[in-house]
Amino acid sequence: MESVIKVINDFTVLQFIVSSVLLIIGFWCLYRVVKWAKGMPKVAFLILAIFPLISIFPIPPPAFNNVEKAKVEQRKTKQNNGDSDDD
Repeated sequence: MESVIKVINDFTVLQFIVSSVLLIIGFWCLYRVVKWAKGMPKVAFLILAIFPLISIFPIPPPAFNNVEKAKVEQRKTKQNNGDSDDD
C-alpha cells in the first residue's frame, strides 16, 4: 500500500513540474509574440487580434455521416438485388 501511495505522490509531483514548465514556456512564447508585434506595423496587431477569433468558431467534423449513409444504401441495394435474384 505504501508503494502505491509513493507512486501516486511521485506522479503528482512530476505532473506539477511538467505543468509548471509548460506554463512558463507558454507565457514566454506569448511575451515574445507581443514583443514582436509591438515592433511591427499595425497589421501585426490585427493578425494577433484575429487568432483568438479562430478558436471561437468550431471546425466542422469530416463528413462521415454521408459515407455511412452511402454504405447503408449500398447494402440495401445489394440486398434488394439479391432478393430479386432469388425469385
